[in-house]
Amino acid sequence: MELRIAVSKIDKYGDTNSGDTVEVMERPNGGMSVVLADGQIQGSDNKSISTMVTHRVINHISNGIHDGAAIRASSTSIYNEFEGKVSSNLNVISADLQSNTIIISRNTPIPVFLISDDSVDSLTAESEPIGHRVDITPTIVELQIRPGLAVIVFSDGVYHAGRQGQQISDISTTIEAVIEEQELYSQEIADFLLNRAIRMDEGRPKDDMSVVVMSVLPQTTDKIRRLNVAMTLDE
Repeated sequence: MELRIAVSKIDKYGDTNSGDTVEVMERPNGGMSVVLADGQIQGSDNKSISTMVTHRVINHISNGIHDGAAIRASSTSIYNEFEGKVSSNLNVISADLQSNTIIISRNTPIPVFLISDDSVDSLTAESEPIGHRVDITPTIVELQIRPGLAVIVFSDGVYHAGRQGQQISDISTTIEAVIEEQELYSQEIADFLLNRAIRMDEGRPKDDMSVVVMSVLPQTTDKIRRLNVAMTLDE
């Protein structure tokens, strides 16, 4: 099998300091984790907060702490440091080779979408951002790693594109249409969903937009691990 991770993101129109942060890390006992966070101070987007959140979560995971405990520890420390004035929507997706599972941890009201056996499901259990109060816990789902499984997470800028508050059924139908046209290529799915959101905001994103896709493919050509990164730079 082969694990693929893709990230597509764009800043809010007219703002080059995106409030979203995405980090990818190799887990200490094998596997990969992706952390997606936004950040607000008293309701205003703040890049430094989302960066701080992702780094703290990654630091805990890299020290061998389980994802849920890493999130709880990060939330508590941020609450104590900022006295509840900071909040962050947070997603952590991990392919843990020690347990042979994909672990999906949510601290956001935005659903996570799953592709399995050519069908699309959504994770919609109640969940809240970290940092604004004590004793916040993530909503966690753990699935066996298997070919054909994909996890899609995105920030609220994608979910609320067009400012209509996208219906879960509409997004599920869109994802189903994409996977009918092509195999589970993570980057193509991420690009399609991001471009769709940009179009819905009439080409001028009204918020930072990020899409992360983790997929498991049945085939593998060799045992080499590869990571490709591309970023558009302002001229």
